[in-house]
Amino acid sequence: MHNAAFAALGLDWRYLAFEVDPKNLRAAIEGAKAMNFAGLNLTVPHKLLAVKMVDALDGSAKKWGAVNTIRFEVQSPKSKVQSSRPAEIHAVGFNTDADAIVTSLREDLKMELRGAKVLLLGAGGAGRTAALKLASEKVAELFLVNRTRSKAEKIAREIKNQFPSVKVAVGYPKGNVDLILNATSLGLKADDASPLDDKQFSLKQTRAVYDMIYRPAETKLLTAAKAAGCKTANGLGMLLHQGAKAFEIWTGQPAPLDVMRKALESAVQSPKSKA
Repeated sequence: MHNAAFAALGLDWRYLAFEVDPKNLRAAIEGAKAMNFAGLNLTVPHKLLAVKMVDALDGSAKKWGAVNTIRFEVQSPKSKVQSSRPAEIHAVGFNTDADAIVTSLREDLKMELRGAKVLLLGAGGAGRTAALKLASEKVAELFLVNRTRSKAEKIAREIKNQFPSVKVAVGYPKGNVDLILNATSLGLKADDASPLDDKQFSLKQTRAVYDMIYRPAETKLLTAAKAAGCKTANGLGMLLHQGAKAFEIWTGQPAPLDVMRKALESAVQSPKSKA
């Protein structure tokens, strides 16, 4: 989607993918900086690690505690004495995921979050960001489910401290909810188990299901949700909007959303491409 956007705006830029081992992340960021990259996107498991590896954090990264976008900025010398020295380049971390989640929920599910009851599956980097953002949107109740209970409990404590008006609990609710949001990786592989334990919670107890996974376009969870009569959406909208915001951070130009959306849809539908 980025390369399609660059082409549409006549920018001589190129977006490339690199696989980086977490232990080499700091070196990769410094290498990109040395090679005059405009910036980077980071995916799991790098989003939390990068918080301590960038030179500065934008307000969005500070607020949500994760970095998925980096912009390399030239720092101007503070004095004439320093002006003869080479300009320093700083890596500034941003988070474009949080706003993208909410935008996609509103666009794709027509979901009004204020006052809603939400069951969130997953308490990793994506789950934590989603939980905090949902709480900031003043959901009425938030139920956190994670394989490692202690991670969900830690997020619950954060929410209670930052958003005391939001009721937060760890574990499955007993009553109905307005939304189930999957922030786990379960569903990426065909033989994955469902992230939802249907013995503890039925899809009949919700009216909408959002799965952050976008490939496959319809996970087992979404297939089951449709069969249960739920409104459903995958993570393509979230991917689009976080990418569009990153584009604007790097280029300073409005993102061509329609161009990016078409490129994304084409890539996800193609069996040969890697998203």
